[in-house]
Amino acid sequence: MKKISLIVIISLVTLLLVGSFVFAEPKFVLKLGHIANPEKPYAQAAVKFAELVKEKTNGEVEIQIFPSSQLGNQRDLVEGLTFGTVDMTLTSTAVLANFLPKMAIFDLPFIFRDIPHTYKALDTIGMEMGKDLEAKGMKLLAFFENGVRHLTNNIRPVRTPEDMKGLKIRVMEQPVYIEMMKALGANPTPMAFGELFTALQQGTVDGQENPVSHIWTKRFFEVQKYISLTGHTYSAEPLLISMITWNKLSPEYQEAIMQSAVEALDWHRSKCVELDKGFWKNVIESGKCEIIEVDKEPFRKATAVVWKMFEDQVGKENIERIVNISPEECAEYEKYL
Repeated sequence: MKKISLIVIISLVTLLLVGSFVFAEPKFVLKLGHIANPEKPYAQAAVKFAELVKEKTNGEVEIQIFPSSQLGNQRDLVEGLTFGTVDMTLTSTAVLANFLPKMAIFDLPFIFRDIPHTYKALDTIGMEMGKDLEAKGMKLLAFFENGVRHLTNNIRPVRTPEDMKGLKIRVMEQPVYIEMMKALGANPTPMAFGELFTALQQGTVDGQENPVSHIWTKRFFEVQKYISLTGHTYSAEPLLISMITWNKLSPEYQEAIMQSAVEALDWHRSKCVELDKGFWKNVIESGKCEIIEVDKEPFRKATAVVWKMFEDQVGKENIERIVNISPEECAEYEKYL
C-alpha cells in the first residue's frame, strides 16, 4: 500500500510539473482595462482574447484583464494608451471621438439599418478610419460590441419625442449625445459611467441611455421605472493597444495579437444576440420596469438635425459611404443573427 501511495504521489507531482511548463514564462505582461462588469459580453470577449493571445504566443505574452473601472474611467484609459501607462483598453467610439473627432460618426443617431449593416460598416470604413489613431498613440485592433442603446427613466413612459421634454438624461461626455438629447427635448447631463447608478438612485438625473447588457449588469433596472426601446444608436467598443506597447513587441507577437482580436471578435459576435436575449429576460422577469415599444420614426426625424451638425467633423462623404452600403454587401454578417 505504501508503494502504491508513493507512486500516486510521484505521478501527481509529475503532472503538476508538466502542467507548469505547458506555457513559457511570459516575456510581456500587458494590462487591459475597461469599465464593464465581468459578465458583460465584451468583458467576456476580452477574456477570450487574452486566452487566444496566450495560446498563440505559448504563454510568452500574457494579458491581464482589469474590469469595472479598476484602472480608471474610459477617458483615463484612452489617455493612458497615449502615455503608455495603460497597455490596452476597450472603450466607446464616443470617448474615442475626443481623440479622433471623425470617429463620432458611429454614434450618429439611427445611422445603421440593422446589425449586419453595422458590422459591415465597422469592419470596413471603421477599420480604415481607425488607422489615423496610430498617430494619436493607439492602434485599433477590432470593433467589439457594447450594443444597441435604449432609454430608461423614472418620471413617465416615453413613447414619443414629446414625452422626453424636460427629462434630465445622463449622457456620455460627447457632443453627439448631448446634441441628440437636446434635439429630443431632454436636458442632457454629461457624467462618468461610474457615477451613474448613484445619480439615478438619488434622483440627480431622471434617466439614462445604454444597451440592455449595462441596464442589467449595472443594475440600472432596479432604480428605473421605464425602459423605452428607442434603439437610437449602436455602441461599438473598439479594442485598442498603446503604440508604445505595440512597438515593443516582435512582429510575431504583433501578428498573434491581431489574429487573436479577429478570432475573439467572431466568437463575441456569435454570442451577443443570445446573451442580449438573456439580459432582457432577466430584466422582464424582475418586474421592476415597464418595457415600452416605440415607433422609432418620430425619433429618427427629430434627431436628423444631428447629422447636419456633425457632417463637417465626421465627413459628409463618410456618412454617405455608410448609408450607401447595400444589403447584399452585408449578407455575410447575417450568420450572427
